[in-house]
Amino acid sequence: MQHQLFIDGRWQDPVEPGQIPVFDPYRGAAYHQVAAAGPADVARAVEAAKAAFPAWRAAGGRERGRYLKAIAGRLTERAEELARISSLNNGKPLGEARIDMADAAASFAYYAELAADLEASQNRTVPVPDAAFGARLRREPAGIASLIVPWNFPLVTTSWKVAPALAAGCTVVLKPSEITPVVELELGVIAAEIGLPPGVLNIITGTGERVGAPMTVHPDVAKISFTGSNAVGARVMAAGAPGTKSVSLELGGKSPIVVFDDADFDQAVECVLGGIFFNAGQMCSATSRLLVERSIAPRLIEAVVAAARALKPGDPLDAGTQIGPITMKAQHDKVLSYIERGKADGLKLLTGGGKPAGLDQGWFVEPTIFGDVPVDSPLWREEIFGPVLCMRSFDSESEAIALANDSDFGLVATVVSEDLDKANRVADAIESGHVWINSPQAIFVQTSWGGFKASGIGRELGPWGMSSYLEVKHVTTRLTR
Repeated sequence: MQHQLFIDGRWQDPVEPGQIPVFDPYRGAAYHQVAAAGPADVARAVEAAKAAFPAWRAAGGRERGRYLKAIAGRLTERAEELARISSLNNGKPLGEARIDMADAAASFAYYAELAADLEASQNRTVPVPDAAFGARLRREPAGIASLIVPWNFPLVTTSWKVAPALAAGCTVVLKPSEITPVVELELGVIAAEIGLPPGVLNIITGTGERVGAPMTVHPDVAKISFTGSNAVGARVMAAGAPGTKSVSLELGGKSPIVVFDDADFDQAVECVLGGIFFNAGQMCSATSRLLVERSIAPRLIEAVVAAARALKPGDPLDAGTQIGPITMKAQHDKVLSYIERGKADGLKLLTGGGKPAGLDQGWFVEPTIFGDVPVDSPLWREEIFGPVLCMRSFDSESEAIALANDSDFGLVATVVSEDLDKANRVADAIESGHVWINSPQAIFVQTSWGGFKASGIGRELGPWGMSSYLEVKHVTTRLTR
């Protein structure tokens, strides 16, 4: 496992010696260390990216796409190894980590194609109403991109940022989360293996204060893309303001899942469970607010509670494990504090509420469900980022929509109904960036990712993901006098 910084195509120690422990959340113990970078290392990484930018920009989309395709190939070849590395560090079950690695490879493969398409579409003629003039359109890379990624989906969120940034022609300084840096550093190994030009991708591990903050204020950085909490997102946005930097933010969520009485029952149970207990609920897209039509509420809640109790916690690397630990102790304690708050406020605890029996080691939280949660409860309104589901009943379509939209957030939603006209009508009315109908949270690289309201600014994935790293230039020429 790598532990140094990847700067200018080489593995290097930080300017100021220091290390950060890396933990195994299943055992609750450190098992590795990575370099603790500081502001001087940020400066070195930005300088390397700056030096590499002119040639990378000039390489053209087809050439850049060849490198991205090669990265996708190596991610695919090493998928099982990388999944195990990620699972050990993040704590997610191995099956979920395998999905992550496939997602990462798909992102690089997709943006390899878009890079080639970008080159093919350059200098497109733009019709203008005066024959004395001609105009053409160019889309050019923004410049150096500072990319800051979270700990809940290692290499996934990274690929969603790095692949389109490189495809667009930007050079990159990447800060992985100091909580889950191990699999991210393997991207540096792959970059070196495929001969990615030095300085095009730089990976520096460290804290938000020592690394993330300097990355957002460096004068040579043109683009900032951040995924994480709203509190930090606000600081990132403020940091980019003095330099008028382009800023993309993918932030929190408190998403609804709306189940109507005409839903396929088994499908509804599956969607509810997957929407909150996948990755132990550590998802900005967690559908942590269950809205169920009153006529089926008792039956659905009974089934969901039974299914939640049946989920098997354990070693993420064991094939039978269905729910892993919380990734870090601070988050584990935060989730438990929300649960205790719910109990203290007299909320109806239907199942869970603590650590699983027989699992004293590690940072586990039982799948937890509260019923009839008031809409002003912190558990209903605030992002918990753990396996905690809150439920309310509704009596009409309009009430369901109103409850779904009564949130500061607007990232995703799920609607479950056999009446597709109604389901689509509700999906159209819900204020969120992505809505699933009768579906688990399937995410395709061709579709967009991002939210309304406090859930962020901008979109990732699809052509929108690459567009966020591109500037638009029109060239207008006078043809006749």
